[in-house]
Amino acid sequence: MDVSRSPRYSVRQRLTAAVALLTAAALVAVGATLFVLESRRIDRVIDTSLAQEVGELRRLQAEGVDPETGERFADPDRLIAFFLSRNVPDAEENLWQFPVTGKPTFVGEGQRALRTSPRFPALVERLQTAGGVADLTVADRDYRVAVQPVEQGSERASFVVSHDVSESRNQLDELMVTYALLSALSVVLISAIASWLAGRLLSPVRRLRETAQGITEGDLSGRLEVSGNDDLSELQRTFNDMLDRLEEAFASQRRLLDDAAHELRTPLTVLQGHLEVLDLTDPDDVRTTRVLLLDEIDRMTRLVNDLLLLAKAERPDFVRLERTDVEALTVGVLERARGLAERSWVLDGVARTTVEVDPQRITQALLQLADNAVRHTAAGDEIGIGSRLHEGNVELWVRDTGSGVSPALRETIFERFSQGEDEHAGFGLGLSIVAVIARAHEGQVVLDEPGTDGPRADEHGTSDHGPTSGTGATFRLVVPAGGQW
Repeated sequence: MDVSRSPRYSVRQRLTAAVALLTAAALVAVGATLFVLESRRIDRVIDTSLAQEVGELRRLQAEGVDPETGERFADPDRLIAFFLSRNVPDAEENLWQFPVTGKPTFVGEGQRALRTSPRFPALVERLQTAGGVADLTVADRDYRVAVQPVEQGSERASFVVSHDVSESRNQLDELMVTYALLSALSVVLISAIASWLAGRLLSPVRRLRETAQGITEGDLSGRLEVSGNDDLSELQRTFNDMLDRLEEAFASQRRLLDDAAHELRTPLTVLQGHLEVLDLTDPDDVRTTRVLLLDEIDRMTRLVNDLLLLAKAERPDFVRLERTDVEALTVGVLERARGLAERSWVLDGVARTTVEVDPQRITQALLQLADNAVRHTAAGDEIGIGSRLHEGNVELWVRDTGSGVSPALRETIFERFSQGEDEHAGFGLGLSIVAVIARAHEGQVVLDEPGTDGPRADEHGTSDHGPTSGTGATFRLVVPAGGQW
């Protein structure tokens, strides 16, 4: 089946159709139940009426006396004739006397079809001996007939009650026709109301679709106007939040590409310029140019690797968590950092605990902070590395006694390509890498305010002490310690 060629129906149409079908099914079920119950009620009423007439005749036969003689009734015909003279039949009923000899007589409505049909006397004759109730259809009309034989000696007459069942059911048929018309009108009205309500309820979805259709790669500014507090309103808010994140992601991507292009343009220009003026006949010029170009290529390689690392930070496998000894991690970072430069390296303290982190990524972040500290200090300056447990988090820090961070850079220092103004400034990606590693661990990296002082962790690493941050800069890597042992 070609799905593209199949008719498309809106959610509003499907909801309206579903409501209409459910309503119609419910009304049909109610109507069918009503019809069955009312039909049974009519049958019970008819049977009760027939039994009542026959019972009254039996009581008269057993207990009654002929008012003309003051004695028991002498013959069947006299008994039935007296009974008919004293009783008025119900609607749709006839009371019949089939005498010992002669034609039958009746009291009640005409029921002409019975008077002219030979099947009616034949039915009475068949039931005359034992009596009973039987159904008879004459001229497309249904009758229920009760026959009660009356015997006096050798004479036998019959008392007959006939009920026009078709006439009794006509009222039910008229009721069901009225019910069907009202049901059809109800389905139409309910469908119209359901369509209107579905349109109102789905209007946020329609606006969401229109907003989504109006969004292009160059314009993500469209937003939904949210009103109400129901599920659809929450969907609108979620959609707006998603657009905010997308817009920020696209803006960040554009900034990254622009900044990367800008940063790559300089080394490429240097490469091109030196290659254009290179004198291939001068060995010294070739050697000098080779060294310079290799240095520029190294810088470009580092930039590309950093950009790839930042791109990988969005992947779920960026960090691989494992139970890690924080003390061993801290000491290991310090030992690795000693090889960066001749500085006065100090272990401020260690947290003797274990926590779920990616030790390689944490080490990478701390070494990046240590390298940053080296570039902003001179030989003999102190650089401290330490860790502690503090307020449910594990804090790992790198501090230095260097020049510190300019107040103008404190707000943007963790952004990509944010660079200082000194000669040691790199591409401005190092602290961005530290920040994404912290976020990957559901933590953060913070720069302490200048002049913040506090005691260092003791030799056992058990106190709630942190680094001393006077001059220079102190960067803290803070990760949740929820799973520590």
